[in-house]
Amino acid sequence: MDPLFQHGLDGGVVVIVLIKTLATFAILLVSVLFMVWFERKVIAGMQNRIGPNRAGPWGLLQTLADGTKLFFKEGFLPDRADRRVYRLAPYLSLVPAFLAFSIVPIGGSFSLFHHRTELQLADPPIGILFLLAMSSVAVYGVMLAGWASGSKYPLLGAVRASAQMISYEAAMGLSVVAVVLITGSLSTRTIVTDQAGAIWHWNVIRLGIIPFVIFLIAGTAELNRPPFDLVEAEQELVGGFNTEYASIGFALFYLAEFMNTVTMSTIIVTLFLGGPNGPHWGVLPAWLWPIIFFVAKTFIFLFGYVWLRATLPRFRYDQLMDLGWKRLIPASLAWLLILAGMIVGRVQGVIVAVMAIVVGLLLYRAVLLGAQEAAADAAAGSARRRGRSV
Repeated sequence: MDPLFQHGLDGGVVVIVLIKTLATFAILLVSVLFMVWFERKVIAGMQNRIGPNRAGPWGLLQTLADGTKLFFKEGFLPDRADRRVYRLAPYLSLVPAFLAFSIVPIGGSFSLFHHRTELQLADPPIGILFLLAMSSVAVYGVMLAGWASGSKYPLLGAVRASAQMISYEAAMGLSVVAVVLITGSLSTRTIVTDQAGAIWHWNVIRLGIIPFVIFLIAGTAELNRPPFDLVEAEQELVGGFNTEYASIGFALFYLAEFMNTVTMSTIIVTLFLGGPNGPHWGVLPAWLWPIIFFVAKTFIFLFGYVWLRATLPRFRYDQLMDLGWKRLIPASLAWLLILAGMIVGRVQGVIVAVMAIVVGLLLYRAVLLGAQEAAADAAAGSARRRGRSV
Protein backbone atom coordinates (compact mmCIF):
# COMPACT_ATOMS: atom_id res chain seq x y z
CA MET A 1 0.00 0.00 0.00
CA ASP A 2 1.22 3.49 -0.83
CA PRO A 3 2.46 5.15 2.42
CA LEU A 4 0.69 8.30 1.28
CA PHE A 5 -2.67 6.88 2.42
CA GLN A 6 -1.59 5.24 5.67
CA HIS A 7 -2.49 8.28 7.76
CA GLY A 8 -5.80 9.23 6.20
CA LEU A 9 -6.80 11.69 3.49
CA ASP A 10 -6.17 15.43 3.83
CA GLY A 11 -5.66 18.44 1.57
CA GLY A 12 -1.99 17.71 0.97
CA VAL A 13 -2.73 14.15 -0.06
CA VAL A 14 -5.38 15.32 -2.55
CA VAL A 15 -2.92 17.80 -4.09
CA ILE A 16 -0.24 15.09 -4.37
CA VAL A 17 -2.70 12.71 -6.07
CA LEU A 18 -3.67 15.41 -8.57
CA ILE A 19 -0.02 16.23 -9.27
CA LYS A 20 0.83 12.54 -9.76
CA THR A 21 -2.16 12.05 -12.07
CA LEU A 22 -1.22 15.01 -14.27
CA ALA A 23 2.45 14.01 -14.26
CA THR A 24 1.63 10.40 -15.19
CA PHE A 25 -0.60 11.49 -18.07
CA ALA A 26 2.04 13.97 -19.29
CA ILE A 27 4.81 11.33 -19.12
CA LEU A 28 2.70 8.81 -21.02
CA LEU A 29 1.63 11.36 -23.65
CA VAL A 30 5.22 12.53 -24.25
CA SER A 31 6.31 8.88 -24.46
CA VAL A 32 3.65 8.22 -27.09
CA LEU A 33 4.73 11.23 -29.15
CA PHE A 34 8.33 10.06 -28.97
CA MET A 35 7.32 6.47 -29.81
CA VAL A 36 5.48 7.51 -32.99
CA TRP A 37 8.52 9.49 -34.17
CA PHE A 38 10.90 6.71 -33.11
CA GLU A 39 8.98 4.02 -35.00
CA ARG A 40 8.81 6.04 -38.21
CA LYS A 41 12.48 6.93 -37.97
CA VAL A 42 13.71 3.39 -37.23
CA ILE A 43 11.59 1.79 -39.97
CA ALA A 44 12.84 4.44 -42.39
CA GLY A 45 16.42 3.52 -41.50
CA MET A 46 15.73 -0.18 -41.95
CA GLN A 47 14.22 0.55 -45.38
CA ASN A 48 17.08 2.85 -46.39
CA ARG A 49 14.92 5.99 -46.21
CA ILE A 50 15.28 9.25 -44.28
CA GLY A 51 11.99 9.39 -42.39
CA PRO A 52 10.60 12.51 -40.66
CA ASN A 53 13.12 15.36 -40.99
CA ARG A 54 11.17 18.58 -41.60
CA ALA A 55 9.16 19.53 -38.51
CA GLY A 56 11.64 20.40 -35.76
CA PRO A 57 15.17 19.05 -35.24
CA TRP A 58 15.49 15.53 -36.72
CA GLY A 59 11.73 15.63 -37.34
CA LEU A 60 10.91 15.42 -33.62
CA LEU A 61 7.86 17.68 -33.99
CA GLN A 62 6.38 15.71 -36.90
CA THR A 63 4.05 13.75 -34.59
CA LEU A 64 2.81 16.98 -33.02
CA ALA A 65 2.20 18.46 -36.47
CA ASP A 66 0.26 15.38 -37.60
CA GLY A 67 -1.83 15.39 -34.41
CA THR A 68 -2.64 19.08 -34.82
CA LYS A 69 -3.71 18.48 -38.41
CA LEU A 70 -5.99 15.60 -37.38
CA PHE A 71 -7.67 17.61 -34.63
CA PHE A 72 -8.50 20.43 -37.05
CA LYS A 73 -9.84 18.18 -39.80
CA GLU A 74 -13.58 17.95 -40.31
CA GLY A 75 -15.23 15.00 -38.61
CA PHE A 76 -18.12 13.07 -40.12
CA LEU A 77 -20.71 10.49 -39.13
CA PRO A 78 -21.50 7.63 -41.55
CA ASP A 79 -25.17 7.30 -42.52
CA ARG A 80 -25.54 3.80 -41.09
CA ALA A 81 -23.49 4.41 -37.95
CA ASP A 82 -24.81 4.14 -34.41
CA ARG A 83 -24.17 7.71 -33.29
CA ARG A 84 -23.49 7.20 -29.58
CA VAL A 85 -21.44 4.01 -29.83
CA TYR A 86 -19.50 5.36 -32.81
CA ARG A 87 -18.34 8.35 -30.76
CA LEU A 88 -17.77 6.40 -27.54
CA ALA A 89 -15.56 3.66 -29.03
CA PRO A 90 -12.29 5.68 -29.36
CA TYR A 91 -12.40 6.56 -25.66
CA LEU A 92 -12.94 2.90 -24.73
CA SER A 93 -9.59 2.21 -26.41
CA LEU A 94 -7.70 5.21 -25.02
CA VAL A 95 -8.76 5.32 -21.36
CA PRO A 96 -7.87 1.68 -20.45
CA ALA A 97 -4.32 2.21 -21.78
CA PHE A 98 -3.80 5.12 -19.37
CA LEU A 99 -5.44 3.32 -16.45
CA ALA A 100 -3.24 0.25 -16.99
CA PHE A 101 -0.13 2.45 -16.98
CA SER A 102 -1.22 4.02 -13.68
CA ILE A 103 -0.32 0.87 -11.69
CA VAL A 104 3.23 0.62 -13.07
CA PRO A 105 6.04 1.46 -10.57
CA ILE A 106 8.43 3.82 -12.35
CA GLY A 107 10.88 4.34 -9.48
CA GLY A 108 11.28 4.32 -5.73
CA SER A 109 9.64 6.48 -3.07
CA PHE A 110 10.04 10.23 -2.60
CA SER A 111 8.86 12.98 -0.25
CA LEU A 112 6.47 15.74 -1.36
CA PHE A 113 4.71 18.26 0.89
CA HIS A 114 5.97 16.33 3.96
CA HIS A 115 4.29 13.16 2.70
CA ARG A 116 6.10 9.99 1.65
CA THR A 117 4.77 8.46 -1.56
CA GLU A 118 5.80 6.09 -4.33
CA LEU A 119 6.80 7.06 -7.86
CA GLN A 120 3.64 5.33 -9.06
CA LEU A 121 0.15 6.73 -9.53
CA ALA A 122 -1.71 3.89 -7.79
CA ASP A 123 -0.84 0.60 -6.12
CA PRO A 124 -4.13 -1.26 -5.57
CA PRO A 125 -3.93 -4.64 -3.79
CA ILE A 126 -5.53 -6.21 -6.87
CA GLY A 127 -3.26 -4.51 -9.40
CA ILE A 128 -2.85 -7.54 -11.67
CA LEU A 129 -6.61 -8.16 -11.80
CA PHE A 130 -7.06 -4.48 -12.62
CA LEU A 131 -4.55 -4.85 -15.45
CA LEU A 132 -6.40 -7.84 -16.93
CA ALA A 133 -9.71 -5.99 -16.58
CA MET A 134 -8.38 -2.96 -18.48
CA SER A 135 -7.02 -5.26 -21.17
CA SER A 136 -10.51 -6.76 -21.54
CA VAL A 137 -12.23 -3.37 -21.67
CA ALA A 138 -9.89 -2.23 -24.46
CA VAL A 139 -11.30 -5.04 -26.63
CA TYR A 140 -14.72 -3.37 -26.54
CA GLY A 141 -13.35 -0.18 -28.06
CA VAL A 142 -12.15 -2.01 -31.16
CA MET A 143 -15.22 -4.25 -31.39
CA LEU A 144 -17.76 -1.47 -30.97
CA ALA A 145 -15.91 0.82 -33.39
CA GLY A 146 -16.16 -1.80 -36.12
CA TRP A 147 -19.78 -2.66 -35.37
CA ALA A 148 -21.03 0.92 -34.94
CA SER A 149 -19.48 2.17 -38.21
CA GLY A 150 -22.19 0.48 -40.28
CA SER A 151 -19.73 -0.76 -42.91
CA LYS A 152 -18.58 -4.27 -43.84
CA TYR A 153 -14.81 -3.74 -43.63
CA PRO A 154 -14.84 -2.34 -40.07
CA LEU A 155 -17.27 -5.11 -39.09
CA LEU A 156 -14.84 -7.76 -40.36
CA GLY A 157 -12.07 -6.09 -38.35
CA ALA A 158 -14.27 -6.14 -35.24
CA VAL A 159 -15.02 -9.85 -35.68
CA ARG A 160 -11.32 -10.58 -36.03
CA ALA A 161 -10.57 -8.45 -32.98
CA SER A 162 -13.05 -10.30 -30.79
CA ALA A 163 -11.64 -13.71 -31.75
CA GLN A 164 -7.98 -12.68 -31.62
CA MET A 165 -8.01 -10.81 -28.33
CA ILE A 166 -10.10 -13.39 -26.49
CA SER A 167 -7.84 -16.19 -27.76
CA TYR A 168 -4.60 -14.57 -26.66
CA GLU A 169 -5.93 -13.20 -23.38
CA ALA A 170 -6.14 -16.78 -22.06
CA ALA A 171 -2.44 -17.43 -22.70
CA MET A 172 -1.47 -14.01 -21.34
CA GLY A 173 -3.54 -14.56 -18.19
CA LEU A 174 -1.92 -17.95 -17.52
CA SER A 175 1.56 -16.46 -17.81
CA VAL A 176 0.56 -13.68 -15.39
CA VAL A 177 -0.78 -16.33 -12.97
CA ALA A 178 2.72 -17.84 -12.93
CA VAL A 179 4.11 -14.49 -11.74
CA VAL A 180 1.42 -14.17 -9.07
CA LEU A 181 2.03 -17.76 -7.98
CA ILE A 182 5.72 -17.26 -7.28
CA THR A 183 5.30 -13.74 -5.84
CA GLY A 184 2.24 -14.38 -3.66
CA SER A 185 0.71 -10.98 -4.35
CA LEU A 186 -1.41 -9.15 -6.92
CA SER A 187 0.24 -5.80 -6.18
CA THR A 188 2.65 -4.56 -8.85
CA ARG A 189 4.80 -2.82 -6.23
CA THR A 190 5.14 -6.09 -4.30
CA ILE A 191 6.03 -7.93 -7.50
CA VAL A 192 8.80 -5.42 -8.18
CA THR A 193 10.04 -5.55 -4.57
CA ASP A 194 10.13 -9.35 -4.73
CA GLN A 195 12.57 -9.09 -7.66
CA ALA A 196 14.96 -6.72 -5.87
CA GLY A 197 18.61 -7.65 -5.64
CA ALA A 198 20.67 -9.50 -8.24
CA ILE A 199 19.55 -10.21 -11.79
CA TRP A 200 18.77 -13.85 -10.99
CA HIS A 201 15.95 -12.64 -8.75
CA TRP A 202 14.06 -11.39 -11.78
CA ASN A 203 11.01 -13.43 -12.70
CA VAL A 204 12.31 -14.10 -16.20
CA ILE A 205 15.06 -16.18 -14.51
CA ARG A 206 13.07 -17.63 -11.60
CA LEU A 207 10.07 -18.66 -13.70
CA GLY A 208 12.02 -19.81 -16.72
CA ILE A 209 11.89 -18.22 -20.14
CA ILE A 210 8.58 -19.85 -21.16
CA PRO A 211 6.09 -17.53 -19.34
CA PHE A 212 8.07 -14.50 -20.47
CA VAL A 213 8.02 -15.53 -24.15
CA ILE A 214 4.32 -16.46 -23.98
CA PHE A 215 3.42 -13.12 -22.39
CA LEU A 216 5.49 -11.26 -25.00
CA ILE A 217 3.77 -13.03 -27.91
CA ALA A 218 0.28 -12.78 -26.39
CA GLY A 219 0.84 -9.13 -25.50
CA THR A 220 1.85 -8.36 -29.08
CA ALA A 221 -1.36 -10.01 -30.29
CA GLU A 222 -3.40 -8.02 -27.74
CA LEU A 223 -1.87 -4.82 -29.10
CA ASN A 224 -2.79 -5.74 -32.69
CA ARG A 225 0.83 -5.09 -33.59
CA PRO A 226 2.55 -6.82 -36.54
CA PRO A 227 2.72 -9.71 -37.24
CA PHE A 228 -0.68 -9.96 -35.49
CA ASP A 229 -2.29 -6.90 -37.10
CA LEU A 230 -5.12 -8.79 -38.80
CA VAL A 231 -7.60 -6.44 -37.11
CA GLU A 232 -6.37 -3.53 -39.25
CA ALA A 233 -4.90 -5.41 -42.26
CA GLU A 234 -4.67 -2.51 -44.72
CA GLN A 235 -4.19 -4.81 -47.73
CA GLU A 236 -7.41 -6.71 -46.93
CA LEU A 237 -9.73 -4.45 -44.91
CA VAL A 238 -8.65 -0.92 -45.98
CA GLY A 239 -7.66 -0.19 -42.39
CA GLY A 240 -10.00 -2.48 -40.50
CA PHE A 241 -12.09 -1.36 -37.56
CA ASN A 242 -11.24 2.37 -37.89
CA THR A 243 -11.85 2.70 -41.65
CA GLU A 244 -14.84 5.02 -41.14
CA TYR A 245 -13.08 7.26 -38.60
CA ALA A 246 -11.44 10.61 -39.32
CA SER A 247 -10.34 13.71 -37.45
CA ILE A 248 -10.39 13.36 -33.64
CA GLY A 249 -11.80 9.82 -33.67
CA PHE A 250 -8.96 8.51 -35.82
CA ALA A 251 -6.41 10.48 -33.79
CA LEU A 252 -7.66 8.87 -30.57
CA PHE A 253 -7.39 5.38 -32.04
CA TYR A 254 -3.91 6.16 -33.34
CA LEU A 255 -2.93 7.54 -29.94
CA ALA A 256 -4.43 4.52 -28.15
CA GLU A 257 -2.44 2.06 -30.30
CA PHE A 258 0.91 3.59 -29.41
CA MET A 259 -0.13 4.26 -25.81
CA ASN A 260 -0.96 0.58 -25.46
CA THR A 261 2.46 -0.30 -26.90
CA VAL A 262 4.23 1.83 -24.30
CA THR A 263 2.01 0.49 -21.52
CA MET A 264 2.53 -3.15 -22.50
CA SER A 265 6.31 -2.64 -22.59
CA THR A 266 6.27 -1.20 -19.07
CA ILE A 267 4.06 -4.08 -17.86
CA ILE A 268 6.52 -6.65 -19.25
CA VAL A 269 9.38 -4.87 -17.50
CA THR A 270 7.41 -4.79 -14.24
CA LEU A 271 6.36 -8.44 -14.26
CA PHE A 272 9.50 -10.13 -15.56
CA LEU A 273 12.53 -7.81 -15.56
CA GLY A 274 12.48 -6.33 -12.08
CA GLY A 275 10.84 -3.01 -12.97
CA PRO A 276 13.07 -0.12 -11.85
CA ASN A 277 15.42 -2.42 -9.89
CA GLY A 278 19.09 -2.23 -10.78
CA PRO A 279 22.54 -1.41 -9.39
CA HIS A 280 23.53 2.04 -8.10
CA TRP A 281 26.95 3.16 -9.24
CA GLY A 282 27.09 6.39 -7.23
CA VAL A 283 27.77 8.79 -10.12
CA LEU A 284 24.19 10.08 -10.13
CA PRO A 285 21.71 10.57 -7.25
CA ALA A 286 20.32 7.31 -5.84
CA TRP A 287 16.70 8.21 -6.71
CA LEU A 288 17.59 8.68 -10.39
CA TRP A 289 19.06 5.21 -11.08
CA PRO A 290 15.75 3.29 -10.80
CA ILE A 291 14.15 5.64 -13.34
CA ILE A 292 17.08 5.23 -15.73
CA PHE A 293 16.96 1.44 -15.52
CA PHE A 294 13.19 1.41 -15.98
CA VAL A 295 13.38 3.63 -19.08
CA ALA A 296 16.27 1.61 -20.54
CA LYS A 297 14.44 -1.73 -20.11
CA THR A 298 11.25 -0.28 -21.60
CA PHE A 299 13.17 1.15 -24.55
CA ILE A 300 14.50 -2.33 -25.42
CA PHE A 301 10.96 -3.65 -25.87
CA LEU A 302 9.81 -0.58 -27.78
CA PHE A 303 12.66 -1.10 -30.22
CA GLY A 304 11.74 -4.79 -30.41
CA TYR A 305 8.16 -3.95 -31.42
CA VAL A 306 9.42 -1.64 -34.16
CA TRP A 307 11.86 -4.29 -35.36
CA LEU A 308 9.07 -6.88 -35.57
CA ARG A 309 6.93 -4.50 -37.60
CA ALA A 310 9.75 -3.82 -40.06
CA THR A 311 10.76 -7.45 -40.62
CA LEU A 312 7.92 -9.95 -40.13
CA PRO A 313 5.04 -10.59 -42.55
CA ARG A 314 1.47 -10.79 -41.29
CA PHE A 315 0.13 -14.15 -40.07
CA ARG A 316 -2.70 -15.84 -41.89
CA TYR A 317 -5.86 -15.98 -39.82
CA ASP A 318 -5.77 -19.76 -39.38
CA GLN A 319 -2.11 -19.54 -38.30
CA LEU A 320 -3.07 -16.88 -35.76
CA MET A 321 -5.75 -19.06 -34.19
CA ASP A 322 -3.55 -22.15 -34.34
CA LEU A 323 -0.72 -20.42 -32.48
CA GLY A 324 -3.02 -19.11 -29.77
CA TRP A 325 -5.17 -22.17 -29.04
CA LYS A 326 -2.87 -25.08 -29.92
CA ARG A 327 0.54 -23.72 -28.91
CA LEU A 328 0.50 -20.90 -26.38
CA ILE A 329 -2.37 -21.97 -24.12
CA PRO A 330 -1.18 -25.60 -23.66
CA ALA A 331 2.42 -24.45 -23.15
CA SER A 332 1.51 -21.82 -20.53
CA LEU A 333 -0.82 -24.24 -18.71
CA ALA A 334 1.84 -27.01 -18.63
CA TRP A 335 4.48 -24.63 -17.29
CA LEU A 336 2.07 -23.29 -14.68
CA LEU A 337 1.39 -26.82 -13.42
CA ILE A 338 5.13 -27.50 -13.13
CA LEU A 339 5.64 -24.30 -11.13
CA ALA A 340 2.72 -25.15 -8.85
CA GLY A 341 4.18 -28.62 -8.25
CA MET A 342 7.57 -27.13 -7.39
CA ILE A 343 6.07 -24.66 -4.92
CA VAL A 344 3.63 -27.06 -3.24
CA GLY A 345 5.85 -30.14 -3.12
CA ARG A 346 9.18 -28.32 -2.73
CA VAL A 347 10.48 -30.39 -5.63
CA GLN A 348 14.06 -29.58 -6.49
CA GLY A 349 17.17 -30.96 -8.13
CA VAL A 350 17.15 -33.74 -10.66
CA ILE A 351 13.33 -34.19 -10.84
CA VAL A 352 12.80 -30.54 -11.74
CA ALA A 353 15.55 -30.67 -14.35
CA VAL A 354 14.10 -33.81 -15.95
CA MET A 355 10.59 -32.31 -16.03
CA ALA A 356 11.90 -29.07 -17.51
CA ILE A 357 13.79 -30.98 -20.22
CA VAL A 358 10.73 -33.07 -21.08
CA VAL A 359 8.45 -30.05 -21.26
CA GLY A 360 11.05 -28.16 -23.26
CA LEU A 361 11.29 -30.99 -25.79
CA LEU A 362 7.50 -31.18 -26.06
CA LEU A 363 7.25 -27.44 -26.59
CA TYR A 364 10.04 -27.55 -29.18
CA ARG A 365 8.26 -30.38 -30.99
CA ALA A 366 4.98 -28.47 -30.95
CA VAL A 367 6.59 -25.32 -32.35
CA LEU A 368 8.51 -27.35 -34.95
CA LEU A 369 5.34 -29.12 -36.08
CA GLY A 370 3.58 -25.80 -36.32
CA ALA A 371 6.36 -24.38 -38.49
CA GLN A 372 6.31 -27.47 -40.71
CA GLU A 373 2.53 -27.25 -41.11
CA ALA A 374 2.76 -23.56 -41.98
CA ALA A 375 5.48 -24.27 -44.58
CA ALA A 376 3.40 -27.12 -46.06
CA ASP A 377 0.33 -24.86 -46.27
CA ALA A 378 2.36 -22.15 -47.97
CA ALA A 379 3.81 -24.65 -50.48
CA ALA A 380 0.34 -26.06 -51.20
CA GLY A 381 -1.07 -22.58 -51.73
CA SER A 382 1.79 -21.70 -54.08
CA ALA A 383 1.22 -24.91 -56.06
CA ARG A 384 -2.49 -24.12 -56.36
CA ARG A 385 -1.74 -20.62 -57.61
CA ARG A 386 0.71 -21.97 -60.19
CA GLY A 387 -1.90 -24.50 -61.35
CA ARG A 388 -4.49 -21.77 -61.81
CA SER A 389 -2.05 -19.58 -63.74
CA VAL A 390 -1.25 -22.47 -66.11
